[in-house]
Amino acid sequence: MRGVASPSPSPEPSLEGIDDVEDFPWANEGEQSISWDRFRLLYDLMRMGKSAFQENRLDEAVNCYSKANNIKPNDFIILSNRCASYLRFCQFLKNRSSSDSEHSPLRGLDPTTYSALALKDSEKVMSLRNDSLKSYILKANALILLEKYDLAQDVIYSGLHINPSSKPLQELERSVNLIIGRRRHERPQRSDDFDCTLCLKLLYEPVTTPCGHSFCRSCLFQSMDRCNRCPLCRTVLFISPRTCSISVTLNNIIQKNFPEEYTERKAENDSLINPGVDLLPLFVMDVVLPCQKFHLNIFEPRYRLMVRRIMEGNRRMGMVIIDSATGSIAEYGCEVEITDCEPLPDGRFFLEIESRRRCRFVRNWDQDGYRVAEVEWVHDNCPAEGTIERHELQELINRSAAYAQEWLKSAKEAAEGDRARLAELYKAEGMMPSTRDPERFSFWLATVANQRPAERLELLRIRDTKERISRALIFMRVEAQGC
Repeated sequence: MRGVASPSPSPEPSLEGIDDVEDFPWANEGEQSISWDRFRLLYDLMRMGKSAFQENRLDEAVNCYSKANNIKPNDFIILSNRCASYLRFCQFLKNRSSSDSEHSPLRGLDPTTYSALALKDSEKVMSLRNDSLKSYILKANALILLEKYDLAQDVIYSGLHINPSSKPLQELERSVNLIIGRRRHERPQRSDDFDCTLCLKLLYEPVTTPCGHSFCRSCLFQSMDRCNRCPLCRTVLFISPRTCSISVTLNNIIQKNFPEEYTERKAENDSLINPGVDLLPLFVMDVVLPCQKFHLNIFEPRYRLMVRRIMEGNRRMGMVIIDSATGSIAEYGCEVEITDCEPLPDGRFFLEIESRRRCRFVRNWDQDGYRVAEVEWVHDNCPAEGTIERHELQELINRSAAYAQEWLKSAKEAAEGDRARLAELYKAEGMMPSTRDPERFSFWLATVANQRPAERLELLRIRDTKERISRALIFMRVEAQGC
């Protein structure tokens, strides 16, 4: 791929403050004392490790210090010596010429892994003694070898607060500042080779197709919702969001070379996945009441895109109907949660949905083909605890709950042999909430009997719990008479 003109490589910074390792004291006292036989073995391992380190037999030094750590874990000297050995070994591998590798290849871990191990040890050392200058020197060296220069700079400054005259930290600071300054001036020029040909923006979470073309992951599958061909060469693609992974190498190149623009693209993507506390993507289909559970088969391209975004976020959306009186979406709807999502081979989604809470749509707009709305959460005007009105409401709820149990029992007997109806009744019975939650109970009671969409929409508008329960009981009695 073109688009990044590689700058001349910066010289590798040298390690500072790890010319030698510490001697292990001949002392077996305190809370972490061990048997004298094990201590002698530990002391010998530390002595051999120091000798191997000084003679540049670094793999042997690492091995000795690892065995010593098994005998006495979380010891400051053991961990700091092993960390220094990892660092020296990593730099040795980085500085080794290609001709040396061809003539006498080495087996083992790569330099990055050794740097990561050194960083892990340095963090343990710092947790044991955060006032020790040695721990800051080790951690700064490890971060530099991992090319995390900004983090290394922070560690160096923290160490200099402890001892401003530390020569190793001053040298490391000079090297890091030089590299950071050079990198800022050598920032590669942006070209369209790293742009997605669908959205014409910097590639975000790039996916490379079998035919060799790269697109943003979301852009590619949005295109494939309409046609399973490569948008550029029209090759038929047999890939899906479940099986297609992000191109890690390409993503790392983009993130490293264009960090500011990548951060903007990430923020843009996050805003689509998590629109906000009071914003909901809308599925326009039917009126849903709280305390319902049902299934949806998502096949329209716009809603397949919406579901993918929802599943990466909080799994919530709004369900609403078109108001026949106005021709636009109804004023009231319900927030629902996707409790289970099964992607199908042809790109459809089979969803299990549970309705959660009622809302009013303040305003709505189009986003990539589907609707998004700003919502206002609606609650009933419920009487306060301890009042006569609340006591009367609770008595009504208790009577209604008893009637609902009898009604369900009769309805199940009448539906004997009708599996679909029986499944609905058992599902409704399983969703019954506590009678101590008047509003939620009233909505559940309203879902037991079948109503027309206009009747359900009116139940969403009502803010009087007692009136909703009364209407729900009327629907149940009418249906019982028709059974």
